[in-house]
Amino acid sequence: METVIYLVRHGETVDNAQQIMQGQTHGCLNEKGREQARMVAERLAGEAFDAVVASDLRRAVQTAEIIAAPHGLSVVTTPLLRERDWGGFTGRFIPDLRNELWPDDIETEEALLTRARTFLMYMTATYPGKRVVAVGHGIFNKAVLAVYAGCTMREVQRMMNAEVRVLTVSAERAASAGAMASAAAVAATAAVAAEGTSTAAAPSAE
Repeated sequence: METVIYLVRHGETVDNAQQIMQGQTHGCLNEKGREQARMVAERLAGEAFDAVVASDLRRAVQTAEIIAAPHGLSVVTTPLLRERDWGGFTGRFIPDLRNELWPDDIETEEALLTRARTFLMYMTATYPGKRVVAVGHGIFNKAVLAVYAGCTMREVQRMMNAEVRVLTVSAERAASAGAMASAAAVAATAAVAAEGTSTAAAPSAE
């Protein structure tokens, strides 16, 4: 049985606008972000949904509540949908991070993909045959899309604030695609290590 997931990235936040790395801090929508969420709510108002799920971080919950309102649904939160843990980069000005060594406490890509796979399996187990809005974050949503497609995160186009992408997922697909994505991530990490790369371009604000 398949679950249809309307995967949404939260609206713009104060920290997004100021290019601050939010990571797993709560953040707060700015007026532009609230308007973006209202536009998504209007666009999806005619769709039938069984549930609205969000990361338990405030910026995702605020977005989800605006989208859920026309449907009379409450928002279910889960830490599985949280943004990547950026460790020592959290709270810093993103342009300053360019070419810096990444701290050891940043959530690894492999761990991120494992969490994304767990999220998809949670959704198919909890909402089999249902249509669900899921509001997450830029990098984590990218991991979810990589698991879904069975590719690396680098092959997934970045989601903009309040962008919506639709996934149709079965438990079997979530399990098999997750293994493929994890294998691709390990291969990509090995390739980077072989090149001796110890720095990376500045991450994007999420």
